[in-house]
Amino acid sequence: MNVHTPGAARRRSVRRGRAAAALAALALVAGCATGSGEASAADAEGTIGLLLPEAKTARYETTDRPTFVGVVERRCPTCEVLYANAAQDAANQQQQAESMLARGADVLVLDAVDTTAAASVVAEAQRLGVPVIAYDRFVAGADYYVSFDNELIGYLMGESLVGAVLARAEEDPPPDGRRPGVLLVHGSPTDPNSAALAAGAHRALDGEDIDVLAEYDTPDWSPDKATEWVEGQLTQYPGRVDGVLAASDGIAGGAIAAMKAAGLDPVPPTTGQDGELAAVQRVLTGDQYMTVYKATTQQARTAAELAVRLLRGQDPQATAVIDGVPSLLLAPRAVGPDDVRRVIVDGGVHSADEVCTRYYVDACLRTGVLEAAS
Repeated sequence: MNVHTPGAARRRSVRRGRAAAALAALALVAGCATGSGEASAADAEGTIGLLLPEAKTARYETTDRPTFVGVVERRCPTCEVLYANAAQDAANQQQQAESMLARGADVLVLDAVDTTAAASVVAEAQRLGVPVIAYDRFVAGADYYVSFDNELIGYLMGESLVGAVLARAEEDPPPDGRRPGVLLVHGSPTDPNSAALAAGAHRALDGEDIDVLAEYDTPDWSPDKATEWVEGQLTQYPGRVDGVLAASDGIAGGAIAAMKAAGLDPVPPTTGQDGELAAVQRVLTGDQYMTVYKATTQQARTAAELAVRLLRGQDPQATAVIDGVPSLLLAPRAVGPDDVRRVIVDGGVHSADEVCTRYYVDACLRTGVLEAAS
């Protein structure tokens, strides 16, 4: 049921008048597209802008975007969706947001490249009466926030790493009686989620018989930069790296590449998060110790539903409040080899065919993802 408020209707009318004048001189920046049918702007119930930060993390283009657009299409067939991916460029994202506002966006869903810089996007949108949903990454002043409990994710990774490192140290004690050592490879310093992840990881590590050798904030969550940093730490701490807390599956892939290149066999326990296909396959083979699966499909559905409700003038209820921002937080799940069938395959995240390609068939049989032919 459509529920409009007179104030919301007036704001949409004002914005669309402004947009009509602006469109003669302004084309939508590269990367934006209409994703909700053939309804004209005049006939559309409203316009929703979706701004994602980058494409190096596979989930954004393969899961978040199509799920979000699909839900909007079903819930609001005459709504228009504007889409842009900033390719890790905060200035580019600023331009994309301004363009969407000029085109008359009624709601912005923003996964910020730089959450500090994104404050200006929030301020401009709210000046125009456009609510902003901070998606995945917290942005101060947003109207709503949809994400996961990131401190809990960090704690799950840290707890898993502690268990794995101490178990291996018990089986094969480090030489000279030293304590096991780990590297902490955090996410981007411009992403507040990184701080929450790090806080959770430290909470799990505090008081344990483990030395944190070094920590690194990975610019742009870049796997390549993670590889370079881990290579340097392996040189600085030869034979002393017994585990790596990697803040994402992409960073985990970069860290694992560095350790393999250095000849570490087996690779020390390494964490990750996102449940990316390549990471799930690494978990099955033992190259990556675990990942934390975040139901990104559910997250995108939640954000899309919230955007439609805000567009219609409704006032959705939040499950939490973070720094004054009403928030909807989803629960993550730790995934090891024995969890892949139940959480990933049966949960519809990746199919058995996708996971168990030729190289991974033996690992899939060993962990029960596939059943041996009788």
